[in-house]
Amino acid sequence: MHPVLGAGWRVAGWLANTLVTTGLPGDGKLARTFRLRRGATVRMAEWAARHRDPARPLLWVHAPSVGEGLMARPVLERIRSSHPDWQVAYTYFSPSAERFAARLVPSLADMAEVLPFDTVGAARRWLDALAPSALVFAKLDVWPLLVREATRRGTPVGLVSAALDPGSSRRGALAAAALRDAYAALGAVGAVDATTAEALVTLGVRREVVSVTGDTRYDQVLARVAGADAGADAGADAGADAGAWVARLGRGRPTLVAGSTWPTDETVLLAAWREIRRTHPTARLVVAPHEPVSAHLASLAAPLRALGGMVAPVDTPEAAAADVVLVDRVGILADLYAVADVAYVGGGFHDAGLHSVVEPAAWGRPVVCGPRDARQRDAAGLAAVGALRRVADAAQLAAILRAWFDDGAAATAAGDAGRAAIEAGRGAAAASVRLVERLVERAPGTAAR
Repeated sequence: MHPVLGAGWRVAGWLANTLVTTGLPGDGKLARTFRLRRGATVRMAEWAARHRDPARPLLWVHAPSVGEGLMARPVLERIRSSHPDWQVAYTYFSPSAERFAARLVPSLADMAEVLPFDTVGAARRWLDALAPSALVFAKLDVWPLLVREATRRGTPVGLVSAALDPGSSRRGALAAAALRDAYAALGAVGAVDATTAEALVTLGVRREVVSVTGDTRYDQVLARVAGADAGADAGADAGADAGAWVARLGRGRPTLVAGSTWPTDETVLLAAWREIRRTHPTARLVVAPHEPVSAHLASLAAPLRALGGMVAPVDTPEAAAADVVLVDRVGILADLYAVADVAYVGGGFHDAGLHSVVEPAAWGRPVVCGPRDARQRDAAGLAAVGALRRVADAAQLAAILRAWFDDGAAATAAGDAGRAAIEAGRGAAAASVRLVERLVERAPGTAAR
């Protein structure tokens, strides 16, 4: 890393750790980001002192948020099956991933903990305590100081399901300069497609360590759907939960599930739903805001009630009969798409970009979103087969919803095309596991078993 950028990175880490100690007021995502890290290193060290077996390989997997965690999960499932003697440490960054991470223990990980901010001291303490045989990041986010300290002590570092969308901030000059050394230090990288593989090389990844392994999310979401179809639990975070939501909320009413929405999405949704209520009075809206904090939910509930009909939180008995269901917790959206006739994926009217369209497509649901999806390759692929429609305003959204609600055959055909596109991406998990095994084999004194 450039000396000036390195100095700035270290100062940012120091400031962040200061805020971990002092905290921020409120219960917003930023405040929770700092509060969650209090005592994380102590908790990790206590686990390592009690449970780390130096005679066994330990795989350390870092997935910043739930989306990356869903990429990592199929790999963890196969590792557990193929290498039951390995220990697995799982870390994450976002507070939204806390519940997801906790549910991985003990079936898929031996420990799960939030990762402290990237400082030399934190990296050394974690590496000393865990003594990992390999460190693997999911998707793209690498921690430059952690990577540097790991490679200095001979710990192989890799990246699975590496994805770099066209508009990613990682392509910017500043980010590229800050992370180039970390990308160059990676010993194995599995890219989701050939375009991403080439883009990663421009960011600093060595060409000889890159291979195209595919996107493990496709395996994960298809396993979830298969578990629901079989009426069995396909894992702690899959399958049976979706069936439970279908049983609780029911199907048979025209239903739009709007997931990961921001206020900019909700403005368009409210206006479109006002029109839908006039022509489809039995239609149901399920809204899962990206950040379901109480203040935002309250501000959203008031205008929804003004449209007429019952509004109820998702976990209440009234939800089954409600005209609008508000999702007031995280971690269940991927299962809720099972009750949809049409899915709206949020972020397309927001500068941060579109959220994942893979989950609703895997359920065979046609998808609609806002216009800002240039950063997501999945949306482009689904649009190409007619499974996704983009809208610029509320009028277009209402028109598309009416068309799909009124013509079930057309909606089914669109959803089936999307499901087929996801099915075509199977197999990435197995390829990613082989990549991880090769990394662990390189660890000093360790052999993959």
